[in-house]
Amino acid sequence: MVNKITRPVSLTEKPFHYCPGCTHGIIHRLVGEAIDSLDIRERTIGVASVGCSVLTYEYFNTDMQQAAHGRAPAVATGIKRVLPDRIVFTYQGDGDLAAIGTAEIIHAAARGENITVIFINNANFGMTGGQMAPTTLPGQITTTSPAGRNTDTAGYPIRIPEMLATLTGPAYLSRVSVHSPGQVKKAARSIEKAFAYQLAGKGFSLVEVLSTCPTNWKLKPEKALDWLKQNMLPYYPLGEFMDIGEEVL
Repeated sequence: MVNKITRPVSLTEKPFHYCPGCTHGIIHRLVGEAIDSLDIRERTIGVASVGCSVLTYEYFNTDMQQAAHGRAPAVATGIKRVLPDRIVFTYQGDGDLAAIGTAEIIHAAARGENITVIFINNANFGMTGGQMAPTTLPGQITTTSPAGRNTDTAGYPIRIPEMLATLTGPAYLSRVSVHSPGQVKKAARSIEKAFAYQLAGKGFSLVEVLSTCPTNWKLKPEKALDWLKQNMLPYYPLGEFMDIGEEVL
């Protein structure tokens, strides 16, 4: 039997630690495939965040840097400015990017830093027990909102790409999902496009990826995919929210 599916060179051989049904593994693979496709592995530096993906540095076969909670865009900015010929990306969850790191992501985008951000949205704080996050949906039950998110007291979820699209600095902003094979293909193209924009020196790029959290959602993996499709897509529409219009792929 011939194995036609091979691991991207940009990923290490270390098995992922993620929960069964979590889509971090799929997204890691898409990032690795994009780096391979653009042949930039030797010049790529990733910045790991805090959260479920805190061990990201063990999975990418590139240079990696660990950042403090929420500070990945600031760390990536420093690396890119000192080493402008490198391709620098951050890999951040919603708790890291949309909560404690809100200021860092807004100002990195406003400055138009020539970095790429991979933003994973699973609608809760996954690593620390499924607490309500800035991305938790109205009415969604979490460990800290057992009666469902009350928008009267907790406000509304933040749509990061739409918010950043009000700025002049970004070059490319999109939201994708990985709940079906067709959407995985679209996500792959968007992630590669984000890296290609940086490679071409076009400026700040961010791809939000809607992801599952079966453990904290208390759903089986296949049901978690259905939940994402039925509940997250209506609030977080897929698509490109900013594109400076210069195709690089």
